[in-house]
Amino acid sequence: MPYDSFNILTSTAIPLPIENVDTDQIIPARFLKATERKGFGDNLFRDWRFNQDDSPKTDFVLNNSAYKGKILVGGHNFGSGSSREHAAWAIYDYGFRSVVSSFFADIFRNNCLNVGVLPVKVSVEFLSQIFESIEQDPNTTLTVDLFNQKITLGAAEASEFFEINSYKKENLLNGYDDIDYLSNIKTDIQKFASTTPL
Repeated sequence: MPYDSFNILTSTAIPLPIENVDTDQIIPARFLKATERKGFGDNLFRDWRFNQDDSPKTDFVLNNSAYKGKILVGGHNFGSGSSREHAAWAIYDYGFRSVVSSFFADIFRNNCLNVGVLPVKVSVEFLSQIFESIEQDPNTTLTVDLFNQKITLGAAEASEFFEINSYKKENLLNGYDDIDYLSNIKTDIQKFASTTPL
């Protein structure tokens, strides 16, 4: 399933300064029945967002109208727990295109990269600075520059470089998943197969 290409994203951000957010909190297991990526955003952080009677919990950040944007800023060790790719699906389907944290679980990070969500790992100090800035002013913006692998807080107030696998970077810049990438080089694969002895 293709997704929008990612180059430079400037957006306000939603702060979730909670450590060790696991995939069961991101998308509870009871919502994993669907096999398509659509609709999971409705149940993103379901048990934190809603009461048992489906009324919104007013103290949860996603229910606070002061915060909005396409960037989710999470605490240390974001996406731990089970390997369910549905967690990344839920984040993308809700509308986030990037998640910022000081540490990501490996499988979660890769699942995000596969569906068009850019996980940006920053230092603990920079993460704290981001949280403080958003708390002081919810209209604070972050700029995530994938091509230059740089994240900037506010109007060039502070910035850091981040790492990303070159293959995943190229796919994000083009809006490719793994199947799209293979389809794009189909001619090269066929040429290699026809000229390579068995």
